[in-house]
Amino acid sequence: MDTHLHHDTHIESHLKSSEMLTDIVIGMSDGLTVPFALAAGLSGAVSSSTIIVIAGIAEICAGSIAMGLGGYLAGKTEQDHYSSEVKREYDEVENKRHLEIEETKEFFANIGLSPALQNQATEEIAQDKDRWVDFMMKYELGLEKPDPKRATKSALNIGLAYIAGGIIPLSPYFFVTDSTEALKISVVATLICLFIFGYFKSKITGVNPLMGAVKVMLIGAVAAAAAFGVAKLFEGH
Repeated sequence: MDTHLHHDTHIESHLKSSEMLTDIVIGMSDGLTVPFALAAGLSGAVSSSTIIVIAGIAEICAGSIAMGLGGYLAGKTEQDHYSSEVKREYDEVENKRHLEIEETKEFFANIGLSPALQNQATEEIAQDKDRWVDFMMKYELGLEKPDPKRATKSALNIGLAYIAGGIIPLSPYFFVTDSTEALKISVVATLICLFIFGYFKSKITGVNPLMGAVKVMLIGAVAAAAAFGVAKLFEGH
C-alpha cells in the first residue's frame, strides 16, 4: 500500500513539473524572441537607447500579460471541459446504466480479461457511482482531473518566464547609450541564451539537442534581422 501511494505521488509530482516546464518554455520562447526583434528593429531606426528601453519595457509588460492571460484561459478551458464531461458521465451512469456497463466491460475485454472477470470487475466498480465516473473519465475518455489552481499557476509561470526572457535582449540598452553598440551586445547575449534555451528545450521534448538549439537560435536571429532590415528600409525613405 505504501509503495502504491509513493508511486502515485511520484506521478503527480512528475506531471506538475512537466506542466511547469511547458509553461516556462512557452513564456521564455516568446520572451527571448519578440523583445529581441523589437529592440533590433528600433535600433535600425533610432540612435537613442532610452527610446528602445521605454518601448521594450512596454512590450514586455503587454506581452507578459497577454501570454499569461492566454495560459490562464487555456487552463480554465481545460477545467471547464473536464467539468462538463464529468456532468455528462454522471448523467449517463444514472440514465444509461446498461450502456455504461457495456462500455466498462468492453474496456476490460480490451485489456485481456476473461468474460467472467469482466463481469466481476464491472460489478465491483458499478457499486460506487463516484468511483465508476472517475474510472470512465480516466480510461474511457483519457482525461485526468486538472489541478483547480492550474489556470492561475500557468498564467504566472508563462508571464514571469516571458519577463525573464525579455529582459535579456533589452538589458544592454540600460547601460549603453548608443543603440547600435547596445544592439551588438544584445545580439551576442540573446543568441547565446537562445542556443542554451533551445538546447534544454530540445532535451526535454526529446529532439536532437544540438539541432534544436541551432534552430531556436536561427529563428531569433532571423526575426531580429528582419525587424532591423525593415526599420532601415523605411528609414531610407
